Amino acid sequence: MSDTYTPPKVWTWDRENGGQFASINRPIAGPTHDKELPVGEHPFQLYSLGTPNGQKVTIMFEELLAAGHTGAEYDAWLINIGEGDQFGSGFVEINPNSKIPALLDRSGPEPVRLFESGSMLIHLAEKFGAFLASDGAARVETINWLMWQMGSAPFVGGGFGHFYAYAPEKYEYPINRYAMETKRQLDVLDRELADKPYIAGDEYTIADMAIWPWYGNMALGGAYNAGEFLDVASYTNLVKWAEKIRDRPAVERGRRVNKGNPEEGIKERHSAADLD
Repeated sequence: MSDTYTPPKVWTWDRENGGQFASINRPIAGPTHDKELPVGEHPFQLYSLGTPNGQKVTIMFEELLAAGHTGAEYDAWLINIGEGDQFGSGFVEINPNSKIPALLDRSGPEPVRLFESGSMLIHLAEKFGAFLASDGAARVETINWLMWQMGSAPFVGGGFGHFYAYAPEKYEYPINRYAMETKRQLDVLDRELADKPYIAGDEYTIADMAIWPWYGNMALGGAYNAGEFLDVASYTNLVKWAEKIRDRPAVERGRRVNKGNPEEGIKERHSAADLD
């Protein structure tokens, strides 16, 4: 807050005071308009955008397909959050929180809705018996790190990314506050990766898939153009891990799905040929 701002007794929403995302942020839930979602031919229908949270799930699908799980074929439909697609009635029916991604699993006798990317990763891992141990310490450690990512990333995206890259004005206090927390999280990962190849141990898991789009991308200097500011190159163990994950063919494919910019990837994915 500036020196001249005094919070009112009761906060009210000002549409004109939301910065870059004023048109899509609001303090209430529920749909704003009726809009049915498209449905393709595959067992899984993904409604998403190629942000870090969206990339987690498309990377998982591509990893499953690369491992030979043909039942993991999916249709990926673009949800343009800048135009408010996430507030359409069909999307809200799957995800009442109106955030991407949203997933409909039609492979069983009854469709199953999934919202929150971590829930999707666990569901898919258990369904196909891949990238998550069935029991024991290895399973717990993977879920530990998956939950860590789910709880920590809002400080990076909603905190650091917002105030450093998107806020209409630059303020020293919030940038310092969230830069400190972001660097602490990078250090957590760097220390953990000092003596193991993957974040949960010797095996590549859904924890790596969840963490990489946020922290791997940041370690490679690609998030918010803040690589130099955060001195990401100094986290050498994290950088080495980030490069290793980046070079996986399924990761390269998954990160290109649901991109609005054709130079970055494809808007929709309905078959492997779309990415080829």
